[in-house]
Amino acid sequence: MTTFRISEAAELLGVSADTVRRWVDGGRLAAERDDNGHRIVTGTALAAFARAQAETDGASDRSSARNRFRGIVTEVRKDTVMAQVELAAGPFRVVSLMSRQAADELGLEPGVVAIAVIKSTNVVVDLP
Repeated sequence: MTTFRISEAAELLGVSADTVRRWVDGGRLAAERDDNGHRIVTGTALAAFARAQAETDGASDRSSARNRFRGIVTEVRKDTVMAQVELAAGPFRVVSLMSRQAADELGLEPGVVAIAVIKSTNVVVDLP
């Protein structure tokens, strides 16, 4: 069975290790102790927790898109017609191409909190 240290679970969930410890201490996330007394989270428990978090935090009734990444706009490049918007969402970099008009209407500029909503017909999954 796959297990994760608290720091590894935190990295996968995009939060601090202290946050994961609070969730474990509060009973929101199940953890066990390894032979050295360190807390570990099973892959099954972590997956269930991540799924529950996504269902309560990111889903919207207005859209069928379920891949949502909340982050901060780090860069906006505009020309006369198009804009390239870069977002840092936890450890991830998301880049979107949109019309300049849409970027202007949304007020996208570095420092603004935004949500990248991704709907794709093809997603490639790779191992680390």
